[in-house]
Amino acid sequence: MRLSIRIKQIVGVTAIVGLSVVALSALYTNRLANVVLRESLSRGKMLANTVLHRAGGIVTGDVDPYLALREDQGLRSILESSIYGDNISFAAIVDTSGTVIVHNNRAQVGRTLAERADLEAVIGDTPLDKLRVIFAGDGQTLEVRETLKRGSEDFGSIRIGVSTLLMRSQLRDLLNDALFTGAAALAVAVFVAGFLSQLLLRPIHVLRSGLTRLGRGEFGVTLDLPAGDEFGELGDFFNTVSQQLSADRTLLAGQKANLQSAVEHLEDAVALFNPSGELLFSNPAMQHTLPADAIGRVLDGLLPTGHPYRTLVEETLATRKSRGPIQIQGHSTEPVQAPARSGDTGPSLRASGTPPIVTKPEAKPGDDELVVTHAIAGTRGELVGVLLVSRNLAHLSRMQSTLAYSRKLVALGRLTAGIAHEVKNPLNAMMIHLELLRTKIRGSVTAALQPEPVAAAGGTLGLGPARAAALPASIQGALEHVEIIESEIRRLDEVVQGFLKFTRPEDLRLQPVRVMALFEEILPIIEIEATKHGVKVTTDVSVSTPNVNGDLGMLRQAFLNLAINACQAMPQGGSLRLVAGPASRQRVEIRIEDTGVGIKPEHLSRIFDLYFTTKERGTGIGLSMVYRIIQMHDGEVEVQSTPGRGTTFRVLLPRANGV
Repeated sequence: MRLSIRIKQIVGVTAIVGLSVVALSALYTNRLANVVLRESLSRGKMLANTVLHRAGGIVTGDVDPYLALREDQGLRSILESSIYGDNISFAAIVDTSGTVIVHNNRAQVGRTLAERADLEAVIGDTPLDKLRVIFAGDGQTLEVRETLKRGSEDFGSIRIGVSTLLMRSQLRDLLNDALFTGAAALAVAVFVAGFLSQLLLRPIHVLRSGLTRLGRGEFGVTLDLPAGDEFGELGDFFNTVSQQLSADRTLLAGQKANLQSAVEHLEDAVALFNPSGELLFSNPAMQHTLPADAIGRVLDGLLPTGHPYRTLVEETLATRKSRGPIQIQGHSTEPVQAPARSGDTGPSLRASGTPPIVTKPEAKPGDDELVVTHAIAGTRGELVGVLLVSRNLAHLSRMQSTLAYSRKLVALGRLTAGIAHEVKNPLNAMMIHLELLRTKIRGSVTAALQPEPVAAAGGTLGLGPARAAALPASIQGALEHVEIIESEIRRLDEVVQGFLKFTRPEDLRLQPVRVMALFEEILPIIEIEATKHGVKVTTDVSVSTPNVNGDLGMLRQAFLNLAINACQAMPQGGSLRLVAGPASRQRVEIRIEDTGVGIKPEHLSRIFDLYFTTKERGTGIGLSMVYRIIQMHDGEVEVQSTPGRGTTFRVLLPRANGV
């Protein structure tokens, strides 16, 4: 079982404290044992000296020392009272052969007293031997001895018995306090070790958490560690590395996306094999020969024997040298059928929920191809894979033809744009002269209808009709024709203006744009059109909506076109909602929802085509401009419509950097 650093630290600190407590407890126990033994020895010596002093006063002259000692009542009283002292089990005087002369228990007189271990000798033993003597078995009796002399001759000895049971009881009481103190010290050590581990190891936990987040692929992970020590320096170093990793990951992600996009959109067919001949990758152009579900299958199970692709790859694997380019003629593109897998019930969709779309033309029998294989070497020179590239020469010829045609279309577009620009000048001149013509017609008619002057006293009076005279029918018809011509010229001018605006390249001025501010800017213009049609306009912008990366003026024009079109699609009134919120893939979603007449299914695929319109006086440029603006912003626009129930335009725009 793997132990964490915190557990190891707690165990280590506790072990150190425990060993210290054990060592100190052993030393303390030894000292306690010495104290108890020396105290018992001191009491025994004191009693022996008392008996010796009494016996010295009795044994004098030529008297029988044994008889004198036996018959002395004072000595007997001292011995009999000695058993009331602590740890004293008996007191006796014996002769040189060990026979009891006087004993605190009179029944023992005349018997031989067995020798026991000398207490003074036990005190000189090792600590372990001392404890063994005190705690062994049911206890034993130790002796304190004092020799009796008469002159220079030994005639007996004083033997005081000291019980180890009494010592054991006394020592146990003292050790209980020591054990309680040791247990308390261990408990405090565990608590302090845990607190210190929490305090000291917190930076390590923070570092581990940061590394875990980095391992999960999070960007911009930073650690807030107190400065001034090694952990603070480590935290600063971690933050620097994290920022560098985030920058590298962003760069690699962009490069990977660009590489993947480039490979997937290559006109050349590309496949990658490992040294064992297993297919690792094939781009859409190659999938007519090596389908995507063949990933992981070996080469001999994918292509028949003699197939040019298989032959070149096998030769490259065998020789570890690149082959080609080699021109080959059309061949069968049918791959070897893969064995059915258990559980397969039929064709499946991609993870995104859409079927695979093949945008590359397939090689046809008879088409010439240019095939090359590259042996990919590792850092140590070993073969790590084989890259197979096939170029359809017939398709290349068609692409060159298409490119030439595209150049002609570009030239034609420039020509038509120039023509449209030249048309504007005559249109402007026609508008000016139509206005002059209208003014002259009205002026000539007004002059013809002036009243004749009437003579009066002192002068003339200018009398006219009471109200303006009606224009003649011929003049009125001419003016109506002028107005029709003017209206059509204005409509033609709008078409030309829209065409020029659509074809003229524009520079994007990208900046962070707040969606709510964009809505607030276009709402006053929308409400004028909404009031005219009885439409209720509402906005719903989530507080978590990020800023979008866009050109404010162009986005204003795009969403204004969508909103005004929505209002015009509700002639009987309705509701218009402007909704915005965050979306996946670092995008912002903006929806324009109306409850209008909707779009017919047959028109839905053409609404973004230039000059396509279903309005009576529409130009067919508005939605084309919307599509172009969103496309220029690297965005997406989708439309969903149900006739009679309404239409929803869904726009996805990239988020602004740093949001």
